Amino acid sequence: MEGLDLRGRCPVDLAIDLVGGKWKPLILYRLRDGTMRFGELQRAIPKVTQRMLTLQLRELERDGLVVRTVYAEVPPRVEYTMTEPARGLLPIMESLGRWVIANQAELGKPAMARSARPADPESASSRSRAS
Repeated sequence: MEGLDLRGRCPVDLAIDLVGGKWKPLILYRLRDGTMRFGELQRAIPKVTQRMLTLQLRELERDGLVVRTVYAEVPPRVEYTMTEPARGLLPIMESLGRWVIANQAELGKPAMARSARPADPESASSRSRAS
C-alpha cells in the first residue's frame, strides 16, 4: 500500500472523505473496545442496513482503518478490528461528543435565533420617523 497522496488536497477534506458520513464514525466507535463480528456490529448499530454496513466496512478496510479477518469455518466467521491509525481517531470522536454535550442548548436552533441582536437604534428611529 502506498499511502495517501495529499498533494493539492486539504487534509481536513481528505479526513472527512475517509471517516465521514453517517455510519463510519459509529462503526469505528463501536470497534473501540475490540474485535467484533459482523452480526455484533449490526446489533450495536440497529438502524444500519446489512448492505450499508457491508459497504462501509469495505471502505474502512480499503482505507486502512479496519482489518477484516475471515476464518475458514462453516458457517464462515468474519471479524473486524480497528487498525492503529483508526485508534488515533478515538480521542477526536470523544472530543466531538464532549462538544455536543457542552453546546446542546444551542445546537439545533437556527443560527438567526442564536445571533439575534437588538436593532440598531439609529435605524429604528429613522423607521419610526418614516411612519
